Amino acid sequence: MKVTQKIAQCERENKIWWSFEYFPPRTAQGLQNLLDRIERMRGLGPEFIDITWNAGGRTSELTAELVKTCQGLVGIETCMHLTCTNMPKEKVDIALREAKNSGCRNVLALRGDPPMGKEEWEAVEGGFVHGIDLVRHIRREYGDYFDIAVAGFPQHQTLPPEEQELEMKYLKEKIDAGVNFIFTQMFYDVDIFIDWVKAVRAAGITVPIVPGVAPIQTWNGFQRATSLARTVIPQTFSQALEPHKANDEKVREIGTKLVAEMCRKILNANLDIHGLHFYTMNLERGTKMLLEELNLVPRMETVKPLPWRQSLTPTRRQETIRPIFWANRTKSYISRTENWDEYPNGRFGDSRSPAYGELDGYGVSIKQSREDALRLWGQPSTFAEVADLFVQFCVGKLDALPWSDQKPLKETSIISEQLARMNSLGFLTINSQPAVNGAKSNDKVFGWGPRNGYVYQKAYLEFFVKPALLTLLLSHIERDSNITYYVINKRGDLRTNTHSEGPNAVTWGVFPGKEIVQPTIVESVSFMAWKDEAFELGQQWARVYDPDSDSAKIISELMDKCYLVNVVHNDFHDADAIFKPFFQAGEEYRASVANTPNGSVNGH
Repeated sequence: MKVTQKIAQCERENKIWWSFEYFPPRTAQGLQNLLDRIERMRGLGPEFIDITWNAGGRTSELTAELVKTCQGLVGIETCMHLTCTNMPKEKVDIALREAKNSGCRNVLALRGDPPMGKEEWEAVEGGFVHGIDLVRHIRREYGDYFDIAVAGFPQHQTLPPEEQELEMKYLKEKIDAGVNFIFTQMFYDVDIFIDWVKAVRAAGITVPIVPGVAPIQTWNGFQRATSLARTVIPQTFSQALEPHKANDEKVREIGTKLVAEMCRKILNANLDIHGLHFYTMNLERGTKMLLEELNLVPRMETVKPLPWRQSLTPTRRQETIRPIFWANRTKSYISRTENWDEYPNGRFGDSRSPAYGELDGYGVSIKQSREDALRLWGQPSTFAEVADLFVQFCVGKLDALPWSDQKPLKETSIISEQLARMNSLGFLTINSQPAVNGAKSNDKVFGWGPRNGYVYQKAYLEFFVKPALLTLLLSHIERDSNITYYVINKRGDLRTNTHSEGPNAVTWGVFPGKEIVQPTIVESVSFMAWKDEAFELGQQWARVYDPDSDSAKIISELMDKCYLVNVVHNDFHDADAIFKPFFQAGEEYRASVANTPNGSVNGH
């Protein structure tokens, strides 16, 4: 979606909105850290993000890749910076084509800074000289496909009158060439900004103005940024901050209150400005503190239109159904299905046999480096120690497991005690959801979708289990006709008690004026594809350790001998019913092993 469309939608709903800026890091580890941060900060509810272009064009490929990842995997609308610096027309066209293919509809067109090591800006052969040339080129080649933004400089309001007039003339020419909105440079003097906005409007410029807000993180960072941009610093800022310049925490605390008050003045100044663009500097805390100080909290519609995160690439925008198995590994699911010609929308056809990409080439591996894995999971040498890691994850004391890209969802806390007990009995859970019977669509834990709707879930559990314990479990499951299951081993031997090859919807929503939405399903073909990945992730965990170590041996043995099982309880009115067979079978197994000489429930 275009930024101007998002702005207009927020104005119709009388809502304040916000967005974030990030820049591409220079290292692979830095990139992974940034993606993790973008995913976390997505929960703060930005309407969109923008990705900068290196001052010299050296990270142009990384910018395009980051835009693609944010649109496709993170599922957030993105605006791509594009500069003239070191960019011949051919490179500009490649960047625009890649942005379009990624589903990006927004570009910030800039002349850019001089290349690294040069003081003067020079156009490259075959390139563009001014930002307006880039604007005209984009409009000529792509029509109105892209929203185009340009930079605005409130500091120009401090220039002599004739220079102010000249700068405003240049800005008006860019707008007339086809610009849709303006991002401003960072500023701290709100009076200068307000005067500049009034001058812009007086010049006949009517497009939206998006004020750029820079959180104050540290004294040195504040000094460096304002010096580089030649930003006017109000005396009130200097007087409040300088006495504490050696105390970063105090500077951040005071700076947050100062910048928040500046933001309030902007929003209350009758300028028809209802949004803020935060220059995050790839940092999370300062922006989060500002939003909290302003009492700006994410809206349900912004964060969760479906129970899973949507991809915003052109081919996937209408996708409304996914198998539950990848609930904790969204990126892997998107990667393994990126070559599909179409995606399930409305219903997952019974005859459909989705061609999931092979594991080779999709980089299926645990997210953690070896060092992080050892720090997180230590060196378990017995089944009991492995099971305890699963218990710790379920109760929120462990941040990750190989099968989860994220901490447990909020809804998991509803059943965390039951899950912990299951794992202590030998059922190693890797995915779950509680039963939900008609929660409001704006429920803070379970809600998703449009307003005034109701959402439902069948209880679901997925886990690894040893053969002997599985046999006991199935004997109890077969007594409850509301339970369906799939059991599979590493070789691919499948067993099920379901008599239909069609999908079983385990999440659905009922909304005013819409057909019933069924976004999450369980079905056999997808489970077969997921099986390979689930067992491979366990083997990846084993390979963290030395091959001859007890840790490698116990985890490898589990992956070789255990079964992967998913269970659905189809009566969503009875929230606890799904756990009963597990507790019964688990306690029986524990008692039988306790009566075995030298036996233990976790040692079988």
